[in-house]
Amino acid sequence: MPDFVPALRSAAASRRDLLRLSGLAAAGTLVGVGLAPPAARADGGSGYTARQTFDDWDRLFQAGSPGQPDQPNDNTNADGRSGMLAWSQSYVLLGLVRMYETYKDTYYLDRLIENIDQVLSVRDSERGVSDYRGLSLPAWRADYPYTVGFTTLRDSEGRPTLEVRSALTYANDVTVTVLAGTRPDTFTLEVVNAQSNRTATIADLTMDPTSGDYAVLRFYQSSIGPLMWTVRDVRESPTAAGNPAPGSFPMLSKPVIFAVHTGMITYPIASFVRIVRQSPSLLKNRRYRAKAAEYLDAVRAAVAVHDWEYRENDNGEGYLIWPKGQPLAWDGCEQPINQSLALGQTLVELAITTGNPAYRNKVKAMAKMFARQLTVDAGGAYTWHYWPTGGHVYEGFTRTGSPDTDISLFTPEPVGGRGYKQFEDISHGAIGVEFAVRAFRAKLGFSGLDMTRFARTFTQNVATTDDTGQPATRTTVAGTGLGAASVAQQVPRWMQATPWDAGVHAHSLALYNRYQPTPEQDGAQAIGFGWLLANVAYLNWGAKYSA
Repeated sequence: MPDFVPALRSAAASRRDLLRLSGLAAAGTLVGVGLAPPAARADGGSGYTARQTFDDWDRLFQAGSPGQPDQPNDNTNADGRSGMLAWSQSYVLLGLVRMYETYKDTYYLDRLIENIDQVLSVRDSERGVSDYRGLSLPAWRADYPYTVGFTTLRDSEGRPTLEVRSALTYANDVTVTVLAGTRPDTFTLEVVNAQSNRTATIADLTMDPTSGDYAVLRFYQSSIGPLMWTVRDVRESPTAAGNPAPGSFPMLSKPVIFAVHTGMITYPIASFVRIVRQSPSLLKNRRYRAKAAEYLDAVRAAVAVHDWEYRENDNGEGYLIWPKGQPLAWDGCEQPINQSLALGQTLVELAITTGNPAYRNKVKAMAKMFARQLTVDAGGAYTWHYWPTGGHVYEGFTRTGSPDTDISLFTPEPVGGRGYKQFEDISHGAIGVEFAVRAFRAKLGFSGLDMTRFARTFTQNVATTDDTGQPATRTTVAGTGLGAASVAQQVPRWMQATPWDAGVHAHSLALYNRYQPTPEQDGAQAIGFGWLLANVAYLNWGAKYSA
């Protein structure tokens, strides 16, 4: 583990100790185990629309919940898993943005500066770490549990011979075992993923390229298997090394900078820039003006990291791909709609702030892509899928006969060549709605009718009641499935649509009043504390901006 990690953890611990002694003392019973739901407001309203609830919980988050702003986004952070800046801290930042928009108190801008400065301090370029290409860039890499795992097997003389890869998540929990084959001069490979409890075996392999049991040939001709494994001959020549030596070897996930992570992290940072630059009074403040300039440069640099992933088709529709060879399960394929649009959210803010035609054109192209993915159902609401229709993953694909010409290196062919046609889930769907509303308000895509249809998606397809008549939620934008409490607690992230139908806010608040979520579950701070803060902020915001 790199030497900088203990130092970061020590600094984080000192800062959190100070917060416990100062800010949290004012939170009273919030510090204790068994956190109670927020008290109702004095006017009889819900405690989830009270400013104090957000402020108290924000202080509690700073005491050490997963996703602190000074922790890396890869698995070297204190929580040992990637994506915590993207899927926890980004929501804290977004919550602070929405609280400023609701109350116009610069306290929230100051809180944003405190956290953003720390988030920027753990960019790869600041830490001196690299992605799988060896590039140290001004963004935030991720690895375990998302990316492809690798291990290089060696022969009895220690020479590299065969690389084994697994594209199944949690690849660091994979062990590759080399066993003797049942025939002379052969070996057997056994791969076990302890996290998913999956095992795969291919017996009686050889490193002889002229044999029908040549490991590369046998793997390529077989199903990708439950561990989504592939292999590569890493010898300089067929005589440079022999069969792998017996033994067990761990895998290591390679780091990738995900566009969706960059988008989630930079969106609220870019929003800070927009807020300051659109306010003459804020621009007069030297600190805010300087921070807006600094953050604008940082956001532009982070977004540029993904320029090589951006594509436009012949219809002028913009989207992102995972380039072939990127160590991800669907390399060579289009990214899910929500992952393209997560970066699109930031591009909208940049387009508004800078007026740069390059940003404006990309937003227009992404809006055109998303619009083509939308279908109007019988109730006049929009539905769409998780993977873009017409894309490789949605339609399915088959191997070509050679990894050189296959669509994907790490998934030469999905099981049976089939496509994945599931509807968008409501959590990821919220990202698409956020993008669409922001693009509409920037006059870069969509219409008022589109906004009404997105609101109907929520009120007609997402919002529902259960068998007892209590407020509940469906799990997809098409109205399929009945979500558990954990799903219901995500729905305030659709709040951007509430100006077109107050039912978005009303049902979201009803769900929170029903399930009474708190930052602690069974006495332990939940991983989802970050998005809980954003949702409480949206409930405050929606109380002001509902139709």
